[in-house]
Amino acid sequence: MEAVAAFVAWAGAAAIVVADARRGQAAGIGLVGIGLAVACLPRAGWAGAALIAAGAAAAAARRYAVGVPGWRVMPPGSTPRLVLSVAGGLVTLWVAVVVMSGPAGALRFASLVVLALSGGRLLSSDDPYVAQTAVAAIALAVAAAAALASDPTAIWPYLAGAVVAVAAVWLPYRAPHAA
Repeated sequence: MEAVAAFVAWAGAAAIVVADARRGQAAGIGLVGIGLAVACLPRAGWAGAALIAAGAAAAAARRYAVGVPGWRVMPPGSTPRLVLSVAGGLVTLWVAVVVMSGPAGALRFASLVVLALSGGRLLSSDDPYVAQTAVAAIALAVAAAAALASDPTAIWPYLAGAVVAVAAVWLPYRAPHAA
């Protein structure tokens, strides 16, 4: 089950990378939230997983309502982003399985791949709505990674991650005006 959850988290992060419009971004953050919540459930418990899922649901709802309309998955010129999604997933899988040792391999992979792909999308996008979605995914991945700590049942990291994810997409965006 955890391996499927890690794959779902990767698929969500890949959707954030290759989609330019609000429906694709909403689907991506929703998949990221489901994957991370299920991957951290055995270590974080129901409360932590529920907070991650709730944060992702609120972020997905906002992204579905605000942004460029439609799906716009793989628009022209997005081949490098597809390569980033596949290659980033493979490299992250290698790091999570071979380089790191210890329990919760699926959670390590899910957190790392969401961090890597969302960070890459954040740095390569000039669309503020896409950047907000990437920041929300990063916040959820950091919160899920808290389940790897010595006391994974402490509720505060998951609550903080959910709050940051929701705030990232619900805060209004204002375009800068040059004088």
